[in-house]
Amino acid sequence: MEGKEEDVKLGVNKFPKRQPLGTVAQTNKDYKELPSAPLFEPEELVLWSFYRVGIAEFVATFLFLYITILTVMGVSRPSKCATVGIQGIAWAFGGMIFALVYCTAGISGLHQLLHHFH
Repeated sequence: MEGKEEDVKLGVNKFPKRQPLGTVAQTNKDYKELPSAPLFEPEELVLWSFYRVGIAEFVATFLFLYITILTVMGVSRPSKCATVGIQGIAWAFGGMIFALVYCTAGISGLHQLLHHFH
C-alpha cells in the first residue's frame, strides 16, 4: 500500500501545473502520429473529378434543403388538403437522405472515407 501512495505522490508532483498540449506531458506515447494530410493537392484543381464531386455535393445539399424545408413549411399552411404532419416530415428527411446518398455515393466517395476509419 505504501508503494502505491508514493506512485500517486510522484504522479501528482511530476507536473505540478497543467501542461499545454505538445509539451513534455504528452511525450510518453506508445504510438507514432502520422503527419497530417493536406486538404487537397494543387494538381487536383485541373481534374474534372475534383469539380464533379463539388457539383454533386452542392446539388445534393440544395435538393435536401429544398425538399425538407418545403415539407416543413407545408405543415403550417392551412389548406383544403390534409398536411403531411410530423411523420411526413420524418419521411421527407429520411427519404431525401436515402435517395441523395444512393445517387451521389459513387461520385462523392465520402462513404469510402468513412469505411477507411471504421
